[in-house]
Amino acid sequence: MSMTIKVLPRTLLVLCGPVCSGKSTFATQRFMPTMIVSSDFCRALICDDAANQSVNRDTFDLFYYIINKRLFQQRFTIADSTALYQEARFKLLDLARRHNYATCLLIFNIPEAVCAERNQRRERKVDAAVMPYHAKLLRQALLDAPTEGWHQLYVLGENDIDAMIEVSSG
Repeated sequence: MSMTIKVLPRTLLVLCGPVCSGKSTFATQRFMPTMIVSSDFCRALICDDAANQSVNRDTFDLFYYIINKRLFQQRFTIADSTALYQEARFKLLDLARRHNYATCLLIFNIPEAVCAERNQRRERKVDAAVMPYHAKLLRQALLDAPTEGWHQLYVLGENDIDAMIEVSSG
């Protein structure tokens, strides 16, 4: 039986995990495209290439801007980026606090080997050197996140990837 995660409508749902851990697939299978603010999509909007890391400053300016506007409009929002850096998670927490939003962090604790295998099957491959680096950042995020101030925090392993998200008022 799959896990059900209950969140309030005024929640910023933050996806955190290495590249190829299934964050975007998880989000697109459960939510309308307009609810998901994806760093890859923002990158593509900036330069027509979702993989172009040279535009990250502009990408994340747009990413945070759109999230801010959605929260201002009181819209349930999913932040889809790796969120592996603590400062990125803090920025999202700060945005949620400014709008009096609940926060829910989903950490995709998927083994490096699984992510590397998925990367090989992707059309848009990530440099293999990214995998061990992201695995290290994930280990640190798993240690840091519980003390960062999230209202809800869930760690999803390979067997939890079918978890459901229920948005309800109470």
